[in-house]
Amino acid sequence: MNEQTLHVVFGTGPLGRAVARELFAAGKRVRMVNRSGEADVPAGIEVIRGDSSSVKTTTMACANAAVVYQCAAPPYHEWVEKFPALQAAIIEGAATAGAKLVSAENLYMYGEVHGPIREDLPLAATTRKGRTRAAMANALLEAHAKGELRVAIGRGSDFFGPHVLTSALGERTFVPALAGKRVYAFGDMDVPHTYTFIEDFGKALVILGERDEALGQVWHVPNAETVSTRTLVTMIFEEARQKPNVSSMSPTMMQMIGLLIPAVREMKEMMYEFQKPFIVDSSKFSQTFGNHATPLRDAIRKTLIWYRGRHSTM
Repeated sequence: MNEQTLHVVFGTGPLGRAVARELFAAGKRVRMVNRSGEADVPAGIEVIRGDSSSVKTTTMACANAAVVYQCAAPPYHEWVEKFPALQAAIIEGAATAGAKLVSAENLYMYGEVHGPIREDLPLAATTRKGRTRAAMANALLEAHAKGELRVAIGRGSDFFGPHVLTSALGERTFVPALAGKRVYAFGDMDVPHTYTFIEDFGKALVILGERDEALGQVWHVPNAETVSTRTLVTMIFEEARQKPNVSSMSPTMMQMIGLLIPAVREMKEMMYEFQKPFIVDSSKFSQTFGNHATPLRDAIRKTLIWYRGRHSTM
C-alpha cells in the first residue's frame, strides 16, 4: 500500500490515538476526526472537526481514503441511544469513498459465556449495551455480505495503557498504585480476566486494515497471558515499587460512585464479566497474522511511564 494513501480514524480517544500512532510510525498519511478538531497526537497527523454521526461529516472526512478505522463512541451512558446512528454514518462515509472499514468492538455482544470467548460464539447478550453491540456487529457484517463495503471487525477486552483513563484499569487503578494507596477493583478479583493492552489493540486494527484476508470476519485481538485481576493489580504495584494494596469494590461503594460518575453507574449490567472467569481466545488472529501481544509487565511499565509523565505536568 502506498505510504501516502489516506487512512481515516474516527475518534481521538486512547484507541483512536493508538491506531494513528501505529499508522504514522509506518509513514502513512493519517486524518483523525473528532468534535473539537484538536487532539494530543504527533505533529503531522491531520485532525479535523466534525460530528461523526453526520453523514455529511463522514462523507467529507472519508473522501479519497483507502482504509477507515471506526474507533469513535458516544459517552458510555448514551450508547443505546446514539451508537447505532454514529456507526451508520461512518458506514455511509466509508462506502461512498470505496474504502475498507475496520471497526473496533468490545465483547459485550456475546453475553455471559462459560468457557473461552471465541469469535464463533452466538451473540447472546441480554443486557441493553450488549444487545446494542450485537445489532451493530450484525449491521457491519450484513453490509459486507451485501457488497456495500468491505469490513473487518477487531474485538478487544477491557483495555489499559497510555491515555486510557476511564476503563476498569484506568486512572482509578494506576494513579493510586503509583502513590502506594489502596486500589479498589471490580468484582471477584481472584477469577481470571483477560485484559487488552491499548497499543496491541491499535496495532491489530492496522493489521486488519492491511490484510484482505481479514475482510468479512471478526477477529479477537492478541492479548498477553490471562491472570486474575488481583495478580495484575499486584504487578502494577510491584512495577510502581509500592506495597500491594488492593480490595474489591463493594456494591454499596460502586452505587455511591455511580451517583457521581455515569460511566460507573452504567457498569452495573456488565458486572457479570468480573464475577466469573472471563477468558478471551485470540488464537485465530495469532495463527493468521502472528501474535504481537506485549507481555503484561512490559505493558504495565509503559503505562506507568505515561501516567508518571501525565501527572508531572498537571
